[in-house]
Amino acid sequence: MALRVITLRRARMLSPKVRELTFDPGEGFAFRPGQWVSLKFSQAGSDDPLARSYSIASAPRADGTIDVAVTRVDGGPASTLLHRMAVGETLEAADPMGFFTLPPRLDRPLLLVGTGTGVAPLRAMIESLDGAPDAPPVTLLFGVRHREDLLYGDEFAALAARDPRFRFEPTLSRPDPGWPGRSGYVQHHLPAMLSDAPEAEVYVCGLNAMVRDARKVLRDTLGLPRDRVHSERFD
Repeated sequence: MALRVITLRRARMLSPKVRELTFDPGEGFAFRPGQWVSLKFSQAGSDDPLARSYSIASAPRADGTIDVAVTRVDGGPASTLLHRMAVGETLEAADPMGFFTLPPRLDRPLLLVGTGTGVAPLRAMIESLDGAPDAPPVTLLFGVRHREDLLYGDEFAALAARDPRFRFEPTLSRPDPGWPGRSGYVQHHLPAMLSDAPEAEVYVCGLNAMVRDARKVLRDTLGLPRDRVHSERFD
């Protein structure tokens, strides 16, 4: 597997535990929104590099940079390194991979369903459609525990305010008393989301348990054909 050196250009905290890192991967780094990239880390005392895969959280840009969103895991060697990484430092990365991508032609509305950092590839898809004259209606159903965990929440809300084709539906599993939006798990809201757009194509990304439960609701309860349900899972 060919590797390239990528350089950290910017970084910011998206939530108390999630850091966004913006890398410059150099020339010729072509990818499709929804794909992921494998990052390689040197380990002290070992000749074998540590590898971790992260979804690209941005659409292709003129300057070539990409975003990844990394949750800090207590004791996790890769997330610890990425949360400490300073602007200007470098890593090795493989070329993008994955098939969790939109088709070249979109004939149906889109329902994008994500939890936690599972929103990353969905953000890339949303960015790629922003401003496209032939973009279909898009609904993002995004679930997290607390309000402060809504990664890119302000960005999604602003897009929904200026583009009537985009609908943002956040839901909290542990809402605070003043929370005005949906509560509970994303899979519980799927019947309502599909009743508004029964012909939608659905993309689901998150931890394995959520993806499994969501697919069961979509296919067994709501009867969506297998070819209209697309998923990416990680644990």
